[in-house]
Amino acid sequence: MPDAEPPMGRPSVPEADREIGVRHPILAHGFVALVDYMGNDAAIVQAARVSYGAGTKTVRDDRGLIRYLMRHRHTTPFEMVEVKFLVRLPIFVARQFIRHRTSSVNEVSARYSVVVDEFEPMPPDAVRRQSTRNRQGRGEALPPEVVDRFRSDLDRISRDAYAVYTRALEEGVAREVARVVLPLSYYTQWYWKTNLWNLFHFLSLRLDPHAQEEIRLYAAEMARIARVLAPIATEAFEEFELAGMHLGRRERVAVRELLGGKTPEDACRVAGLPLAREDGRPMTTGEGVEFLEKLAALRAPG
Repeated sequence: MPDAEPPMGRPSVPEADREIGVRHPILAHGFVALVDYMGNDAAIVQAARVSYGAGTKTVRDDRGLIRYLMRHRHTTPFEMVEVKFLVRLPIFVARQFIRHRTSSVNEVSARYSVVVDEFEPMPPDAVRRQSTRNRQGRGEALPPEVVDRFRSDLDRISRDAYAVYTRALEEGVAREVARVVLPLSYYTQWYWKTNLWNLFHFLSLRLDPHAQEEIRLYAAEMARIARVLAPIATEAFEEFELAGMHLGRRERVAVRELLGGKTPEDACRVAGLPLAREDGRPMTTGEGVEFLEKLAALRAPG
């Protein structure tokens, strides 16, 4: 007869239990709170070994297995862990969250509820020029008078919009219609549930320096909670995925050329990684530029 299975029980992480319901402030009016979780590092190991019996392996073995799974992108065991957050965030940040279609989301409905008078005022250092390299992001500082005028306009428009919204409700306009006057600076709130692997994917994109600063703050808090819940898995994710480096086929050719003694520029030329436009001007984006950035990251301490 096969060995008897150990009795089942719900894994508990005391440090994570203490996090439940704690609202960690983000931005002017936002927060992230852990609502519930299922599983931990042990659940990942159990799923990977399938018939693994409690107590038959050491913690060191478990850590090695989790790191192996992460290095080789065996993702299913990480999906055995689930986490649910309560998140309050500006609508313009929420629209970025919702692009990650691997989570279950239940958002407060402005058709049923009156929107709270809270909007994101944007601190002065958040108002900067359009980046010349990242078409989606911010770049250099703006003159103080431009920053002040924008923030003043934002405050005025947001308050005026909420006054129109309130008056519309008082005059009998349906909530589902009245809400359309509110700008993206206003806040919404939702439950956001996902498994650990999809959380890691979210973090890999939203902790990246190219992501919008505001969503990076939310991602950083969610990453901190993930470390509490599954510290070994999160450590492996941070090492092999977040701080790891992936090379394409042509980049591998360029690395071979570098090892053979060629300069980075010559290695890029041999590998077909362009560094200049057809008119001879240096490129500021593209595969060749990104490869040189990877080389610079490799040379950087730490």
